[in-house]
Amino acid sequence: MAGEKILVVDDEAVIREWISHSLRQEGFAVVTADTGGEALAAVDREKPDLILLDILLPDLDGLEICREVRRKTDVPVIFVTSKSDSLDVVLGLGLGGDDYITKPFKSVEVVARVKAQLRRRRQPAPPAPSPKRLEFPGLSIDLLLRSVEVNGSPRVLSTKEFDILALLAANPDRFFSTDELLEEVWQTSQSADPRTLVVHISRLRKKIEDDPANPRYLISVRNVGYRFNGCP
Repeated sequence: MAGEKILVVDDEAVIREWISHSLRQEGFAVVTADTGGEALAAVDREKPDLILLDILLPDLDGLEICREVRRKTDVPVIFVTSKSDSLDVVLGLGLGGDDYITKPFKSVEVVARVKAQLRRRRQPAPPAPSPKRLEFPGLSIDLLLRSVEVNGSPRVLSTKEFDILALLAANPDRFFSTDELLEEVWQTSQSADPRTLVVHISRLRKKIEDDPANPRYLISVRNVGYRFNGCP
């Protein structure tokens, strides 16, 4: 993992240099930027393996930068934010951010988050599932027969429960907002009560999770929505 290039974007020189020093000590190559314009130029020029991105910058904010970055590359983006920026973090994750670190933080936390994202990125992609069947550890979903097995034992799902599971499982680790799920499964986000989705998710967890209170597959993302854990 050593030698991978990290782009550190922060307009505070002390924080920027502190993070850079911590990463260099771990063997990473580091490039820095203190404005949004410099950050976008560095993405094109340096082709970083990961971006540590401050949300509040003097020209473009981190959300706009993330949006632009996602038009070009899927490089991991970790937001650097303060506790008061929680709404911005939610928006940033929705735009394609991968993680966030809240100030104040310790250098060991920064390094650990960076390594985790790079490790995930370096893992070989799992074999493409059959279009008729989705297979995960302990869970099998037959899209043609609309059947589900947990550890080889069949589970009886309602139509909507299956539709929710199939949609999430076919897009592992992608965040789906409540509105997106209502639109895809119920074909509307206007008339359906969001609580209906909460109830269906709860019932679905009881049918496929070993511990519904600590789900293995169906993960709630606070203030964002839900995602399916593709590597439980």
